[in-house]
Formats: sequence, structure tokens, C-alpha cells
Amino acid sequence: MFRAFNLSRSRINGFDSFLFFNMLEERVEMNLVHVLETISSWIWGAPLIILVMGTGLWLTIRLKMLQVFRLPLAIKLIGKAPNEGSGDVSSFAALSTALAATVGTGSIVGVATAIKLGGPGALFWMVVAAFFGMATKYAEGVLAVKYRVKDRNGQFSGGPMYYIEKGLGRRFKPLAMLFAFSGMLVALFGIGTFPQVKAIVSSTENSFGIPPIVTALTIAVLTALVTIGGLKSIAKVSTKVVPFKTGLYVLICIIVLIRFADQLPAAIALVLHSAFSTTSATGGFAGATIMLAMRSGVARGIFANEAGLGSAPIAAAAAKTKWPAEQGLISMTGVFIDTMVICVMTGLTLLVSGVWSGPTDAGLMTQQAFSSAFPLGAELLTIILIMFAFTTMLGWNYYGERCVEYLLGVKWIKPYRYLFIVLVGGGAFIKLDAIWLLADIFNAMMAFPNLIALLGLSGIVVAETRTYMNTLYPNKKKGILAGANVGAAIQVEEKGQTVNS
Repeated sequence: MFRAFNLSRSRINGFDSFLFFNMLEERVEMNLVHVLETISSWIWGAPLIILVMGTGLWLTIRLKMLQVFRLPLAIKLIGKAPNEGSGDVSSFAALSTALAATVGTGSIVGVATAIKLGGPGALFWMVVAAFFGMATKYAEGVLAVKYRVKDRNGQFSGGPMYYIEKGLGRRFKPLAMLFAFSGMLVALFGIGTFPQVKAIVSSTENSFGIPPIVTALTIAVLTALVTIGGLKSIAKVSTKVVPFKTGLYVLICIIVLIRFADQLPAAIALVLHSAFSTTSATGGFAGATIMLAMRSGVARGIFANEAGLGSAPIAAAAAKTKWPAEQGLISMTGVFIDTMVICVMTGLTLLVSGVWSGPTDAGLMTQQAFSSAFPLGAELLTIILIMFAFTTMLGWNYYGERCVEYLLGVKWIKPYRYLFIVLVGGGAFIKLDAIWLLADIFNAMMAFPNLIALLGLSGIVVAETRTYMNTLYPNKKKGILAGANVGAAIQVEEKGQTVNS
């Protein structure tokens, strides 16, 4: 941050001046990281982990393990949703936009960071968090469609800020505003910009020798070309890029796992053992106890699949559907694809290749794992990582836009887009440690109000699910939330105000 200033001073005062300002910069950065680490450790302590896992567990119980028994239906709806009713984009486009934001560097670098910090056991807790997170993501999708509204431009707006205010009641509007403010910060200074740009810049520099400034400017220009067009432009790009990048990455991971197939059973056993180990681990980290593995897994898991964060329902609210539960099922598949498939494969490739226990930086661990399996592995990963990170920025640009619209109105959307593009261009020059810590803190600030709303509105989610299932299976008297005693109309009384669905 002080580089240009340092160089100019060094020309005047000599080499000693350069060393002084260089040391000052390092001291400021170290202090900043220390402060952020303290905040992150506190905010991601036991209370939030219990709230995240507890909300998912509560919804899993109330929905009778819908994420297991209705997963085949949810997967079927991805490509065969009727797309009836109001909305801005198709259900698949809404899912693609959400996946564009979700399947990013958190699914690659985030997994490596979790294992580096918490040991192999962190992967187990990522999976556990994702299992309950599927119920959470389902509930978010249901509520997003149920409580969505139209803005002054005629576009649909929805997400936690709306179902907090409209579902819980106006007295909870400060909580809705907290979510929207936090979401804007995450988009501008967290997941939406810095981690993605930093990941792209680091990968292109290491793989192809491209200077960071060139990569940063290129990304900024490409981001501008897509995001200025709004949701439809973002969705158009996402529906093409997301399936391709996901399929290509999974294929390469399979190749790595085949290459080290003899190490796969030991790697799985290591994950299970480390998840419940109370002793210090050995390798490239120290002190990986159960709590550290759990904290790293849950925190990076939310960073990767965003279940409980409240971001994906912002995209779900724009889907063309007349059934909130239908879009909820489609939204639920996002967690399955991101964590159960992509993150698990990422973690296993790191373990079977052995790079997890070495001195390699977390941002480069997956590259090293790929290159150890076959020639040009690192270069292929770089290309995939660019697609992952770029589409994540597109999705988060839209999330932040809707948060800005809720807080300030539609007139502030364009200024927000321009600021977003500027921050994308500058994200290459931010220290990586600070980036991840900032992302964790802003994530928690979003998660708290969203999870409180999900708990408070869980009854609405259950009722909407029963209504949809009874309509889908009118002659079926038993099944997961399909009962004959629930009518097609649900009325909820809140402060004397009736809400019909």
C-alpha cells in the first residue's frame, strides 16, 4: 500500500529511507492482520458455529430430512422446472447465478485454507455443515420467493432483508438493514472482489508469468462489460460458464484421484480420524484440535457454499416460478454441487497428493496437487480458477446491487456498479491473509440476522413445503411433508396483518 510512496522517498533520502518505510508497511500489515484475526476468532467462535449448525439441524428435523428424500426431485427440477409465474429469469438461470457466486475460490483455495488451518478433519466438518446447510439453503429459497417484491425499475428484489422485514414484521427492519449493509460490504470488500482477484492474479503470475497489473486491469474491464447489463447479462454468462467450469473441474479432480488411487482409502481414514482428534496434528500446521477443525471446516464451508449466509436467496427471488418450495428445492442443489461434489473432490486431491502437509501456501496447494498428477495440471487449474473467480464476482455484484437497492434505492445501483469495478481492479494488491479474515468477518455479519430469520420463519417454510407437495402429489396421503390435513392456502397472522401464499 505504501510502495509508490516508499520509492519516491528513497530517491530523496537514500536507501535507509526505503528500508524505514518498508519496515513501517510490514508493521502496519502485521498489526492489521492481528486485529482481524482477533475479531474473526471471536465472531466465529462457538456461538455462531452453534447457530449455523443448530439452524440447519432444526430445519432438517422440521422438514423431515427433505435434503435426503427430495434430493432426486430437486436435481430433476434443475433442467425441467416449469418456469411458470412471475420472475426476471428462469429457475436454471437463477441457480446458475447463485452457483456463479458460490462455486468460486472458496471451493478451491478455501478448502486448502481450511485443511491448512484445521487439518484434514476440517473436510469432514465441511461435509457435515453442508448436509445441514442443504436444509438451510432450501428454506432460504422458499422465503426468498414468498416475500419478494418489485422495485421501481420493475425488477424482482428478494432475500433475507425482505423476508426479515415482511415475514418477521417491521419491528425487525433494523435487522434487515444490518443484513443488507453487511451484504454490501461482503460484495465490495469480501467474497465479491478481493479474494477472487487475488486468486486469479496469483495463479496467472505463477503459471504464465503475467504481471499482476495486467491481469487486474483485464479482469476489471471484463467485469464491467458484463455487470453493467444487470441480472439478465450476468445470468446469460453464468448459464454458459457455470456448467462448463464445474464439469471440467470435476473431470480433472477425478484424473488426480485415479492417479493416486492407492492413497484414497488412507486419505478418507485420515479425514475421519482428524475430525475427532484431540491432539496436535503434524505437518504444515500445529494444534489442530476438534474445535479448530470444526471452526475451520464450518467457516470455510459457509464461505464455499454460502448456506446460512443469505446470499443465494437474493438470486432465487428473481426466478420465474409460482411455487416458493419449487425454487427452494432448486436452490438446495447448490450446496450439494458445491460442497458434496466440488469441495470434497478438492480436499481429497490435496490429501492423496500429499501437498497438504508441506510448506506450500494454501493459495498454491491445489495447483501443486494437480501438477503432481499430470503435465500442465497447474495451467489447467489456473484457467478453471479464473472462470470460478470471475463468475463469483459477477454473482456477488448482483447480490450487492440488491442490498444497495434495499438500503438506498434504485438510483444508487449504477454508482455501486462503478465502485465495484474499481475495487476489482485494485484487489490484486491486497494481502491475502487480510482478505480471508475480512471475508470471514463480513460473512458472519450477514449470517447472524439471516439465521435468526430462518428460525423465526421455519413454520412458514414447513407450511409452504406441505402445500407444494400436496399439489405435486394430490393422491399421496403419506410422505415427506405431504399430508392431507394441510390446505393449499396458508394464512399467517403477524401484527394483525394477513399474508397469503
